Amino acid sequence: MAKSKQGTKKIINTSENKPSFFAFLKTRQSQTILGTFLILFAIFLCIAFISFFFNWQEDQSTISKLTDKTVRSKNLLGKIGANLSHFFIYKSFGIAAFIIAFQVFLTGALILLKKKLNKIIISWNWNLLATLWLSISLGFLHKKNALLSGIIGFEVNEFSQTFIGKTGLVILLAFLCITYIVLRYKVTFDAYFEKIQRKREERKAKEFEKSKEKITEKNEETSKSIDLTTSEKKEKSEFELSVENLKPTISKHSEVEKPKAEYPLKVEEHIEPTLKTEIGKNEEVVAIDIEKIEEEKSVTENLSDKILKDFGEFDPTLELSNFKFPTFNLLKQYNESISIDPEELEANKNRIVETLSNYKIGISEIKATVGPTITLYEIVPEAGIRISKIKNLEDDIALSLSALGIRIIAPIPGKGTIGIEVPNKKSTIVSMHSAISSKKFQESRMELPIALGKTISNETFVVDLAKMPHLLMAGATGQGKSVGLNAVLTSLLYKKHPAEVKFILVDPKKVELTLFNKIERHYLAKLPDTEEAIITDTSKVVTTLNSLCIEMDNRYDLLKSAMVRNIKEYNAKFKQRKLNPNDGHQFLPYIVLVIDEFADLIMTAGKEVETPIARLAQLARAIGIHLIVATQRPSVNVITGIIKANFPSRIAFRVTSKIDSRTILDAPGADQLIGRGDLLYSGGNDITRIQCAFVDTPEVEKITDFIGSQKAYTEAYQLPEYIDDESGTSIDIDIEDRDKLFKEAAEIIVTAQQGSASLLQRKLKLGYNRAGRLIDQLEAAGIVGGFEGSKARQVLVPDLIALEQLLENEKNI
Repeated sequence: MAKSKQGTKKIINTSENKPSFFAFLKTRQSQTILGTFLILFAIFLCIAFISFFFNWQEDQSTISKLTDKTVRSKNLLGKIGANLSHFFIYKSFGIAAFIIAFQVFLTGALILLKKKLNKIIISWNWNLLATLWLSISLGFLHKKNALLSGIIGFEVNEFSQTFIGKTGLVILLAFLCITYIVLRYKVTFDAYFEKIQRKREERKAKEFEKSKEKITEKNEETSKSIDLTTSEKKEKSEFELSVENLKPTISKHSEVEKPKAEYPLKVEEHIEPTLKTEIGKNEEVVAIDIEKIEEEKSVTENLSDKILKDFGEFDPTLELSNFKFPTFNLLKQYNESISIDPEELEANKNRIVETLSNYKIGISEIKATVGPTITLYEIVPEAGIRISKIKNLEDDIALSLSALGIRIIAPIPGKGTIGIEVPNKKSTIVSMHSAISSKKFQESRMELPIALGKTISNETFVVDLAKMPHLLMAGATGQGKSVGLNAVLTSLLYKKHPAEVKFILVDPKKVELTLFNKIERHYLAKLPDTEEAIITDTSKVVTTLNSLCIEMDNRYDLLKSAMVRNIKEYNAKFKQRKLNPNDGHQFLPYIVLVIDEFADLIMTAGKEVETPIARLAQLARAIGIHLIVATQRPSVNVITGIIKANFPSRIAFRVTSKIDSRTILDAPGADQLIGRGDLLYSGGNDITRIQCAFVDTPEVEKITDFIGSQKAYTEAYQLPEYIDDESGTSIDIDIEDRDKLFKEAAEIIVTAQQGSASLLQRKLKLGYNRAGRLIDQLEAAGIVGGFEGSKARQVLVPDLIALEQLLENEKNI
């Protein structure tokens, strides 16, 4: 049996070495040949089809005589053209056969343009359905002429009419046409309904305006009638006044003719009191001029809603509207099919069972889950077995399995089992291509999605940086931290537009993140008046962090004035045009700060770096500033309590000791990893083992070249300017360049009689740069001597009294 197995293996190996026909079809040369052939063949078919409609009757006799040289065809493309046309037009689909010729042409063009096979298949499906529908429709319209519909269209039409009749066939064809248009072109009737609604509202508005005009006309008529009544009354009053004037004359004549006779004249006054005014003795009537009162116009909708309706939502990507995201073919593909070796699984299972039985631990059930690099064996111990007893056998099981390092999860969260993770003898590379192109990542609705890699169950692990909200990454040298950072940055570049996210990259090693210089004007943020966007100088790191704190405070002021709680609500409100840019409001992109080697910064700058980072980690989540900090020295003086408290999400690559694992994760296990991208991710309580997606330097270079070659902003995203307040002191007002701690540093140096920067670092808890500046200032003030190589500087002031006198003299000057 062994011989036969070996023989089969040899046969398989030799067959693998032979060149495959399918491998040849995948080459670019064969694709170019095939695409060109299909395009020319489509043109051939079109010419043959057109010629067939003019000569089909004369060529009927030549169709069956393809090999007879004496018989000639009148088709422009000869007998082959006539036979192909007869098959596709008469025997098949009629005029609709032109759609097939078009599809052949389109297939050739798509192959030349390197489009995916599934896109070509989808286009063939849609066009074949359109061909069939058109053939049946023409068969219904032109029953006598089978040439237009073809035999297929004619026969299907006749068959359908037998069952559903002509009316039913018309309804069916209309339904199929509408379904085809809706599904293929994603057409909906919402736009038409909105148009009808808009017309209805406009009609109501016009009717309202007409009714308003009618009311206005009635008011004008009323005012005219009032004016007329007033004029009539005025005339009447004038007549009454003339009668009053005649009264004395009448009385005189009566006295002459009849002295005892009296003729009293009573005149009834009908003038309204409001219409009379007395001026001297005469009464004048003033007409009332009624002013026309116009109703105040009311607005039916909010102003911001009107602006939103007129102009639509604000689009932050409009300036770079033609920006194209990187394509998948920039990432390298590997053979990621997991090879399951039943013999290896069976052997490992037997060793686990045997080792546990040696310590009198029985197993009732065992199950294996094979991942890219790790196999998880889930065991259910018998009743009465203590879990701690199995946990203590970690080294013994590793010895029996001869494994690089195993990890026991006792128990697995959410399951009633104990997990034993064993490395595979043959590991599989997880490519960034498979992680980015996965359905889980592409369809994620996260704010800042990151595809880290694949879990043991071979599922793509996607997390949201916006909810982490900060990420601490640690591990020994060469275990995959830089690749992990590249995977994080690549995920964001494939998902977020340059208007939506900005990166601040800190690279003390100066070689890890330099490739991202090419996307400076697309994705990077930097301080004003700085040349390079990738920060490598420690002093610039301190300035950048403090500038980021100013940016954080400014953003919180904007959120306060907008009365929202976080950046997501603020940007949504700004997009809906409810915030006025004249008040300082603007669209806020997410800012991601990436530090590649945090231990180096702590060693050189100390508290100057730790303080702003702790402040950002505590407060910056709500305003969209997120930190990713990586270090290869996971010790307690680097990853301090303040840092750990504000970095709940942590990634641990392989470390050398259990103490380092507990420093990063607060749990053991990172010391049992196998390296090469094997990591543990802690998002709180649960710890997940992941194989990090591998993205190589050439792949990152291709991505940055692709983005950098496109149209960009005029400059990188500008951070606010930070003015260092260390210089200047309240004690020495006249000397502007002195540090605030100058006097305290001078007292320490004079008391110790030792002029060294390291002394100031220890006593004042300063970084090396600031302590060095203090020594230089003390030298300029005449308190310490000049530089003497490795020796400490000489202290020129003997005691504190002499120091006070020196400082007093400087004040008086």
